Formats: sequence, C-alpha cells, structure tokens
Amino acid sequence: MKIKDFSIQNKPRERLKNFGVKALSDAELLAIILQVGGNGFSVIDLSNKVINEFGKDLFNKNLSELMNIKGIGFAKACKILSVNELSKRFVKNYSFINNADEARTYSSKIIGGLEQEHFLVIHLGARNQVLGHEIVTKGLVDSSLVHSREVFRSAIKNNAVGIILAHNHPSGCLKFSEEDERVTKILREAGELLGIKVLDHIVV
Repeated sequence: MKIKDFSIQNKPRERLKNFGVKALSDAELLAIILQVGGNGFSVIDLSNKVINEFGKDLFNKNLSELMNIKGIGFAKACKILSVNELSKRFVKNYSFINNADEARTYSSKIIGGLEQEHFLVIHLGARNQVLGHEIVTKGLVDSSLVHSREVFRSAIKNNAVGIILAHNHPSGCLKFSEEDERVTKILREAGELLGIKVLDHIVV
C-alpha cells in the first residue's frame, strides 16, 4: 500500500504538515522516505518491520544487510543509506563541540541506544569544529580491542588537533568501568606522543 492510499488522518505527510515532524513515530518518518510498501506489506508495516529488525542500528547497516529484509530492494536500501550519509555530512560540516554535554548529544545521535557497544572517535580542529568521526570497533570496549593505531589513523588523516572518545553502554548505565579508565589512559598517552590531545571520553 502506498502513502497516497492511506486515509487523510493516517497519512504521515499530512500528519507532519498538521502536527510537525516531531509528532511522527520512527515508522512514519521511515515510511515517508520509503514511500511504498512491498511483498504484501503496506509502507507503514514495512517500516515497522525494518525498525523492529534493526532498531537504532539501522543506519550502521550496509546495502546487502538492508536488502536482506523482505520488502527492501535496491532502491529502498539506497534511499536509507543516502539519508544516513547526508545527515552525517551535515553533522560533520556544521557542528562545533565545546563541552561534554555537546559531545554527549553528538555521540548519542550516532551510537546512543544501540544493542552492541560501539567505540566512536570524534575529530576536532583548532576551534573545536568537528572534522569527522569514525566508529573504530564494535563489541566490548577493551584495551585489547581498541587499538591506538585505529583510533588515531583517521584523526591524523583529518588533521585533527584533538579527539573525543565515546562509547555506549547497552545496559543504560553511564558509569565508567575500570576497563574504560584503562582504555582512556592508554589512548591519552598515545595522543601525547602524536600531538593529538584526547579531550574527553564519555559514555552514552
């Protein structure tokens, strides 16, 4: 079923017009992007299926992973990937991070709420402008898994003068563990040798 076939009160675009974009559910927002359903699913049903399958990890999936979902073909997968990349480019080009709260907000948009731990590195310029970011590992944040060379490789490439480290706790607990402290210490020491300051390490 296409969006145009929904009753007026149930059309995501009409609801957006009448109530604003923040009033829409995740499924309704995705339905606007996908436009049509497939394989017997309405576009809303398909959107709910995709969100239930991937959750907030949706935008960390590649083309083939998205196309494994019944009803998501090449065109729809391309739309999802394009929206994700565009949003990342706008965050990258227009954001400044001046304190821990802003760092947490930025990081939460990327790795907040994921079901698996992700380790994010944000690259900053001399005026605290965001030059880019990279997820360097997925899984437990452990000193044996988070390697200095991976953390600083893209930071050097982006000419960063400082970095902010962030990782998520799927449990929702924002308390630093002993291993988190150990990872931070190792990376701070490595950053001093490279002339790239580790400005903060936060949990989201």
